[in-house]
Amino acid sequence: MNRTQQSWLIDVSLAYALLRIALGLNICMHGIVRWTAGLRPLAESLVSMFQHTALPSWSVYSFGLVLPVLEALIGSAVLLGFRARYALTAGAILMLALTFGSTLRQDWQVSGIQLTYSFMYSVLIATSRFNGYSLDRISIRQHNNL
Repeated sequence: MNRTQQSWLIDVSLAYALLRIALGLNICMHGIVRWTAGLRPLAESLVSMFQHTALPSWSVYSFGLVLPVLEALIGSAVLLGFRARYALTAGAILMLALTFGSTLRQDWQVSGIQLTYSFMYSVLIATSRFNGYSLDRISIRQHNNL
């Protein structure tokens, strides 16, 4: 690999890491802020938001209790690049669930924002070969040195 190719690979890996970190930080903080504010208030607010939909209130309430925990865990894993492919896939699936809820409520503005998150997850999954600055990469290097 020549110098230009090496430089390009370093730049792309850095850009990938910064995008992954930004997305992970955003999702992680969604979860942490909601979690520290209390799981019940979020769950109760979601029940009232979904009262005119076909979803049973118990399912909405349960999802509201779990959502901040999932966001914090998935966001942390994406942020650190820990099991990144699985974390990014889990984040994309979580966005599908959130988009389902937003479209069910006909909240097109929120579902549009969720499409942006879904796009970011998809880009990161599709370009995961550039995930050079992560816990996954450190783990691979340490394993190869044994």
